[in-house]
Amino acid sequence: MRHMSLRAATACGFVALGATLPGAALAAEKAAVFPVELFDPGASYGARARPADTKKLTLVTDELRKALHDQAGLDIVDTTPKADTVAKDGPLYKCNGCAADIGKSLGADLVVTGYVEKGSGQIFNLNVTIAEAETGKVVRGGQVTIRADTDDTWAHAMRWVVKNRLLAEPLPGKS
Repeated sequence: MRHMSLRAATACGFVALGATLPGAALAAEKAAVFPVELFDPGASYGARARPADTKKLTLVTDELRKALHDQAGLDIVDTTPKADTVAKDGPLYKCNGCAADIGKSLGADLVVTGYVEKGSGQIFNLNVTIAEAETGKVVRGGQVTIRADTDDTWAHAMRWVVKNRLLAEPLPGKS
């Protein structure tokens, strides 16, 4: 007789729990995926991102939202109602956990933030974290270096982070 691993037994337990409590364990978690931000240490304080960078930030945010919905089964919460709060309290990558409070106020279970750190004209670091909205505890994170400033390289970098760091294993609460 084969023995089940702890992970398999736990997964079976979640499936059994879902059968016992219809909809409870199988309900999709809600994730507030905030727009990916730009950290440009060479820019003066308050400087706005170049239009080309803004376009790429929107592109990688869309890639992230789509992947988390399609691959992880998360319900993506609209964050635009809190855009003013994000603008006031942000940037989110250095607001000491304010994203969790904002996400919780939107009814999210998870909060997803990211930023691209500009190192030079052709080298960027993409960082993404997933945290619990209730506690702010980071449950998953990933970083990758982008070595060319094109839409394709930025989108590829986000897909890589999602696949190899954020969703390499099921998210907590997902089986």
